[in-house]
Amino acid sequence: MTTFFIKTFGCRVNQVESQALWEQFLRSGFTPADSFETADLCLLNTCTVTHQADKDVEKQIRQILRRNPKARLVLTGCYAAAHEAAVREKFPQAQIIGKYELGEKLFQVPDVCWTVSGHEGHSRAFIKIQDGCDCFCSYCIVPYARPVKRSKPLEDVLHEIQTLEQNGFAEVVLTGINIGNYRCPQTGADLAALCERIAALPGHFRVRFSSIELQTVTDGIIRQMAQRPDRFCNYFHLPLQAGCDKILKDMNRHYDTAAYRARVEDLRRQVPQIGIFADVIAGYPTETEADFDATAAFIRSVRLAGLHVFSYSPRPRTPAARLPQLPHEVIKRRADALRQLDQELRANFAASLVGTEQEIFVEEHKQGRPHGITSNFQQTVLETPAPLHGLVRAKIIRAEGPLCFAQPFAR
Repeated sequence: MTTFFIKTFGCRVNQVESQALWEQFLRSGFTPADSFETADLCLLNTCTVTHQADKDVEKQIRQILRRNPKARLVLTGCYAAAHEAAVREKFPQAQIIGKYELGEKLFQVPDVCWTVSGHEGHSRAFIKIQDGCDCFCSYCIVPYARPVKRSKPLEDVLHEIQTLEQNGFAEVVLTGINIGNYRCPQTGADLAALCERIAALPGHFRVRFSSIELQTVTDGIIRQMAQRPDRFCNYFHLPLQAGCDKILKDMNRHYDTAAYRARVEDLRRQVPQIGIFADVIAGYPTETEADFDATAAFIRSVRLAGLHVFSYSPRPRTPAARLPQLPHEVIKRRADALRQLDQELRANFAASLVGTEQEIFVEEHKQGRPHGITSNFQQTVLETPAPLHGLVRAKIIRAEGPLCFAQPFAR
């Protein structure tokens, strides 16, 4: 029996891919190792979205080579794909295998089945429905690491959701590199058509979208959300990256602030109490102080519910990496300011929900009380010592900063 160890870096897509690999290892007769130090095979599912991500991967590689030199070391994922020649030179002991070659080279099967029946260590389940991006935003290395767009067949997605629901998962997250580009390879069905089929499935569960690009949010998707609030979370994570038209153009983002604002206002009209969150980048090379101030002002004006803040990091081969870079202290100051704004936005959003009724997905129990998230992604504590699970109806009774507190209704 061969023992294996998987280490995952980066995004939700990598996490769900690692879960699929975990299940494939078990089906193939492998046994999980207690740590990388005792494993016969160590697989690192890598990330390269930032310079720090590269450093984290390289640190783990060196630890394995030093403390378990006899292990078969396999690298897959974005770091390995985007920098293949450099990685082979730096770590000749490692074997680089592309995501869609892992099946043949590790398990002697045509391809890894990128489906999951659970999600190890998580209360929510994630389904990878799409892969690849060809947008080529000027700062982003992902199209160089995942250039080929692929989508999972619609019927496979539906079957995977039903399996997860039967295995006790009350919330399922649809994820991918650019999920708005979903197209069933067999029927050509888009994400809206997939949602229509998901809406018709039996069972008591809800579906959440992971990050989705603004220009791919169609009227059909919004219509499904509005018609079935019990099935689709009233939540969107719409990457913004900058609230200044000049910087958006420099970033090659394919929309402007007017389009972003219009879509946000449209969503609020059609989907009650929707939570809209966004990615934003601090310190893009051409960003002036006035540009940064415009971004902060725009974010406040559209009343986002929260931010995921990135400090700009130059990535090899991208156009932005060839520009003169801003000083580290400037980038840090702007990122810190945006994170402070994030706390302000989350507190405002939490306060806006006081007095409303919500369906809360219980994720864990801490300090004797259930903790979970509402459909619109509000972190909530349930005011009861009862061991609740799954989806629970409750009334938000107060907010403290970014956190809500709720009283569950009797079942």
